[in-house]
Amino acid sequence: MNDVVRNRVRVEGVVQGVGFRPYVHSLATDLRLAGHVGNDVHGVFIEVEGPSDAVARFRSALGRGGPPLAVVERIEVRGIAPTGETSFRIVDSDGAGARTALVSADTATCEDCLRELRDPGDRRFGYPFVNCTHCGPRFTIVREVPYDRPGTTMSGFAMCPRCAREYHDPADRRFHAQPVCCPDCGPRPRLLDARGEVRPGDPLAGAAAALARGEVLAVKGLGGYHLAVDASDEDAAAALRARKHREDKPFALMVVDEWQAAELCLLDEAERRLLGSRRRPVVLLDRRPDALVAPSVAPGNRQLGVLLPYTPLHHLLLAAFPRPIVLTSGNVSDEPIAHVDEDALRRLSGIADAFLTHDRPIHVRTDDSVVRVFRRRPLPVRRSRGYVPEPVTVPWEFPRPVLACGAELKNTFALARGRRVFVSQHIGDLENAATLRSFTEGIAHFRRLFDIAPEVVAHDLHPEYLSTKHALDLDEVDLVGVQHHHAHIASCLADNGEPGPVLGVAFDGLGLGTDGTIWGGEFLLADLADFRRLGHLAPVPLPGGTTAIRQPWRTAVSHLVSCGALREDLEVLRRNANWPDVAALVRDGRHAPLTSSAGRLFDAVAAVLGVRDVVSYEGQAAIELEQLADRSERGGYPVSVTGDDVLRVDGGDLVRGAVEDLDAGTPPATAAARFHNGLAAAVAEVCARLAGTTGVLAVALSGGVFQNMLLLQRTVALLERRGLRPLVHSRVPPNDGGISLGQAVVAGARDRR
Repeated sequence: MNDVVRNRVRVEGVVQGVGFRPYVHSLATDLRLAGHVGNDVHGVFIEVEGPSDAVARFRSALGRGGPPLAVVERIEVRGIAPTGETSFRIVDSDGAGARTALVSADTATCEDCLRELRDPGDRRFGYPFVNCTHCGPRFTIVREVPYDRPGTTMSGFAMCPRCAREYHDPADRRFHAQPVCCPDCGPRPRLLDARGEVRPGDPLAGAAAALARGEVLAVKGLGGYHLAVDASDEDAAAALRARKHREDKPFALMVVDEWQAAELCLLDEAERRLLGSRRRPVVLLDRRPDALVAPSVAPGNRQLGVLLPYTPLHHLLLAAFPRPIVLTSGNVSDEPIAHVDEDALRRLSGIADAFLTHDRPIHVRTDDSVVRVFRRRPLPVRRSRGYVPEPVTVPWEFPRPVLACGAELKNTFALARGRRVFVSQHIGDLENAATLRSFTEGIAHFRRLFDIAPEVVAHDLHPEYLSTKHALDLDEVDLVGVQHHHAHIASCLADNGEPGPVLGVAFDGLGLGTDGTIWGGEFLLADLADFRRLGHLAPVPLPGGTTAIRQPWRTAVSHLVSCGALREDLEVLRRNANWPDVAALVRDGRHAPLTSSAGRLFDAVAAVLGVRDVVSYEGQAAIELEQLADRSERGGYPVSVTGDDVLRVDGGDLVRGAVEDLDAGTPPATAAARFHNGLAAAVAEVCARLAGTTGVLAVALSGGVFQNMLLLQRTVALLERRGLRPLVHSRVPPNDGGISLGQAVVAGARDRR
């Protein structure tokens, strides 16, 4: 007997602002069911009534299908008494209660909207703000949840009758698309000069003409302003670099499509998929030798950061100027990206000659995400637009809400509740008031958006980090200090959904150790709650402290002294005449704190091989050393490993090997490869020894050094050859951008314990 039943259904996940209610309406209507669907602070609520077999089919289909951007995490069903209702409708949102609903990330323009954009017969032809429930702005325009138009920066644009009809028609793909608009009722583009005066004519045509003239163009995107120039124009690229005060760090490129990307770079299928995904990150790709790119775009770099257009405005700009363009963050180096119009004009008027802008406000500044591909999986370098604020879901429950304040460099923060960790967009280096303000405002916005009042606050052990100081200034919370490298390994565990124990290899620039020294080349036995240091790179003095980070030749002198390879005839010493003073600092030790940093070991070898004596951005020497290395070379420098309870890995052997190779006339590219291979072999050797004594076979690789693809590839292969199971990142970066996730899960594990 097919009785009439009524079910109350709750759906949680990314189900608001993605067309989930229209999908439910269509599904229920097709099955001739009655009831309703709506949004609330938890997600989507549904009541559905009809014959029991039809209701069963509805429940089954609900878990299998859905609109493209929906991510269903949980469906809860319970039976209730039938009411005799005969129709199915979409009801008003319910904003009462504690908010747990998820907000979708900003999403690249879908194919349906692109067809309208390019169709001369469509009323949205050439309109730079075309969007629907399957694409467009989300996180960057949301002020509050539930995700409805009044809670977004579109609230100031009243819908015209035609847009309103689409918005209220359940059969239309714009049904309840909160940013819906058209040329009659939506935002308008404008082209301004550097003084903020409107340039006459069509803004897109004028912007393309400005690029063709070699001007620097500021472009308002989804999460902030970018600076653009013709990527083939050396004068324009050099002018942008000079005005932005960005000496060497590569610029990203936006290209028309994947075919244009393939003209510049080598692309495999995984990279093509990532490049064209709805998230549209900057993808780091190996450049072709004949790529027509100005030298100042990515000086001396074997790779290019490439992305495809992700807004209608970008598509229209590249239709009018169909050549690769530089698209870099709209800021002066070390400042946050500009996202408020008045602030952008003030800060960027000395850089940009013209501004392609519009009047839709950006609520949350969000930089472009940067990703590479490792073994056909994403390896994030910067997790931001297109990914945030979608949570990292973990297998463990947080007993109390957690705020993790993150690190000092490449800062992100995180808020955690239930089994979700909301890792913020890239904030940047907390070295100035503007970035610190972005950090504190971001925490306040996430707290409001997800209605999380943290009771536990996790922070780094370094007392001078501004993120740590923020944590220590908070009242009525329990503070949890998390050692920097333990946070790296915990982040990798959370990324892979594993609790440990694991052998953790944390290689980075620096982090305060539990013994008061600067760590950075660590072998840990770790789980989510605790760790034990089982090995490390041999510590060497860091002459002048942070000065040595900016001047790798100083670190080279320290390693040369430490390994007994210091000779006056070495080229690195000839290039730096005051090396005797630095060597004296090393021997004296009073202004040269000890560090086991792997990042500084890379710096030392880079300086010895003549790659880089002074850097203009973090990690530059290591990046260029990787770029130099001959991929075909399979030899490696042997490295001694000593000690019993705590193993000591002698990085000086690698420096000595590079010096001896130079003496023998070996090409620097060969020496650079042998350094990488020797370090990878040393990691595998140490992990094999530790696996033998601990019985732990899983190895988590984390820290900024493991963004180095050559080192990562060689290390993973050698670990596998020894029967070990390597874990690498795929959801958050291995660099300090992933630290907040690690801090959060450590705090949660200690809270559970």
